[in-house]
Amino acid sequence: MTTWTASFIASDTDLGSAPILRREFTIDDGHGAVRRATLDVSALGVVEAWLGGSRVSDHLLEPGWTSYEWRIRVASHDVLSHLSSTAPGDAAVLALVIGNAWAAGRLAWGGGGGWYTDERAGFAELRIEFEDGHVQTVATDTDWQALSSAITADQLYDGEDIDARLRDGSFLQPGTPTIPSTDGHPGRSVGVHTVDLGDRELVTDTVPPVRPLAEIAPVDVWTSPSGATLVDFGVNLVGWLRVVASGPAGTVLTIRHAEVLEHDELGTRPLRTAKATDHFTLSGDGADTFEPRFTFHGFRYAAVEGWPGTLDELRAALTAVQVGSDLTRTGTFESSHELLNTFHDNVVRGMQGNFLSVPTDCPQRDERLGWTGDIAAFAPTASYLFDTKAFLGDWLRDVWLEQQHADGVIPFVVPDVLKYSPAEDFGKPDATAIWSDAGVWVPWTLYQAYGDSAVLEEQLPSMVAHLRRIRDHLSPQGLWDTVFQFGDWLDPDAPPEDAAKAKADPGVVATACAYRSATLVAEAARLTGHAAQASEAEELATSLQTAFREHYVTDGRIRSDCTTVYALAIVFGILSDEDTAKAGDRLAELAAESGYRISTGFAGTPFITDALTQTGHLDDAYRLLLQTECPSWLYPVTMGATTVWERWDSMLPDGTINPGEMTSFNHYALGAVADWMHRVVGGLAPLTPGYESVLIAPQPGGGLTWASTSLDTVHGHVAVRWELVDGELLVRATVPDGVSAVVRLPGLPEQRVAAGTHELRAPAAVPAV
Repeated sequence: MTTWTASFIASDTDLGSAPILRREFTIDDGHGAVRRATLDVSALGVVEAWLGGSRVSDHLLEPGWTSYEWRIRVASHDVLSHLSSTAPGDAAVLALVIGNAWAAGRLAWGGGGGWYTDERAGFAELRIEFEDGHVQTVATDTDWQALSSAITADQLYDGEDIDARLRDGSFLQPGTPTIPSTDGHPGRSVGVHTVDLGDRELVTDTVPPVRPLAEIAPVDVWTSPSGATLVDFGVNLVGWLRVVASGPAGTVLTIRHAEVLEHDELGTRPLRTAKATDHFTLSGDGADTFEPRFTFHGFRYAAVEGWPGTLDELRAALTAVQVGSDLTRTGTFESSHELLNTFHDNVVRGMQGNFLSVPTDCPQRDERLGWTGDIAAFAPTASYLFDTKAFLGDWLRDVWLEQQHADGVIPFVVPDVLKYSPAEDFGKPDATAIWSDAGVWVPWTLYQAYGDSAVLEEQLPSMVAHLRRIRDHLSPQGLWDTVFQFGDWLDPDAPPEDAAKAKADPGVVATACAYRSATLVAEAARLTGHAAQASEAEELATSLQTAFREHYVTDGRIRSDCTTVYALAIVFGILSDEDTAKAGDRLAELAAESGYRISTGFAGTPFITDALTQTGHLDDAYRLLLQTECPSWLYPVTMGATTVWERWDSMLPDGTINPGEMTSFNHYALGAVADWMHRVVGGLAPLTPGYESVLIAPQPGGGLTWASTSLDTVHGHVAVRWELVDGELLVRATVPDGVSAVVRLPGLPEQRVAAGTHELRAPAAVPAV
């Protein structure tokens, strides 16, 4: 474990801006050349470090959001190159600019903030190693000074204000820095004091950093009917705008952000109280470049006020910077269906925007929280598309920390800011199906994706504690129907103002989910050698299954008789074989009765296509997947969506925004069907955890004539491509060394193939349309 000598320090005075914490030091002489230099940084807030006159790295919003009450990450940087022009005996400057972000800024929709600290503080420890082995340490302490900056306001929800008149790079150089002021008073530096962390633990950062992921140019700039100057970047992204502008000193550029247009104007109502607005004040001294880095926005469109030039000049001056946690892409999918390909692209883009330090629900409104229900639904898709092992593994540590301090309850969001700003609509927080089940489902997903049982060993106490919380809240009948449940959240038939008012009985949903969690915990406990916990979980699973069948199932019909309850019961295996077949037939009937429009919310959507497939209704699954009328997965694509929406009808067919207060156009949860697309349409699934052995079993349908999917597993690159050619199903598969594959094709016996590239053929049925 790394130990540090540095302290967290904060400015003695509120400087009216993001503070700069600065230390000038001299490189030790007499020890030969500098061979290595490492800078560790952290913050209560977020930190941007500068050394030798330049930024230390392109990392953003460092050290990210954790459950700050108990642990704070420390990020490490190799900074040898930043000292390359500084000789022993010379002076250098280390500086930290500190933003509010999650720790010190406002969070959640209640309007409050500063839940974790009442002052932002920085932390740095620079270790310089010399040729003779000598080590010089420069660490944050009370010898540092604090200076004001040009960042006069910064909040994640509201945006960032930058006044170029206040910029002066002298703080980066040795000597006395200039601190400009425009209010008639000279700028000044002040002292600093240490900030007591209490019982908080500093931990080495092991997760991929937030970074710039792409730069996107405007596709159009125009004037709206109201006279607003609007800019379209073509895709819904997460990040900010870089602006290069010249004009009279004091000119203020105001940039507002939104995901959609409504009635040809910027559609800001879904932002709720988030201002999502940046203000940039020109210096009047040539071209100023503005790029906020202590906020982020979810947007496709921007409105610009105060621009001193032409629309063409504005278009040339703007660049959208897309940001997110820099996860490695691992999985791909394509097919002969262009709308389906676009939908898959939207799933990827939405995940990139919402995997930003924590797995958030949405990136644009006054929320952006680590909702557990969203990732419970989406984790299998996420862990195929990108390497999420470190990212989600670290997030699960906060799940357990929050749970230990909440009497075993896995909260609605992690980190749990809602304990400071309660969501009154949800009653007293307690364990809740799907949301709290994330504490079981996500580690199981990581084990399946990467084959490393360490995540199960580490999280097993959390998993078992969740089961015990469920057990303690069962009704006398043995059902989980005694506490608040989100149920089938955002059922498309629920009224806009009441997302929990679903067709599915919440007790049915919760009891089925509890059964799934119990079976997974039992298996995880067996795998990790914890026999007592395995027996405890198995006993709970048996009692839940018995209660479910007795109280909710009558001759294959399940209480509330809607698609979600059948989907969950079938996929989770809670029914008898006879009732499973009847439930599958009933599910297919309900899908047909709906005109193959989707009828599930957060609970049922990840599982409905699998339930249909497993019970012999593949054509019905394809018809659901490829439906384009509202509500459906492809309806938003026909409406121009470039990310997955929170609601099936976040935008109504007439182009107006859903009237509900809660509407986001970038929410990955309903994109969970991509997992089925990879496994069933593409035909690639793990037979053993980590893909040490794989199943190659494409199931064509829906009129598709070809599809392909690939995955960079921990054992190598696996790829499957199929196409229908002259009445045959032609499959090409690539299997890496050390991996075996089982091939299941229609009309042929199962076969096992070794590593290599294989071409296989089978009779092709005419694909349903």
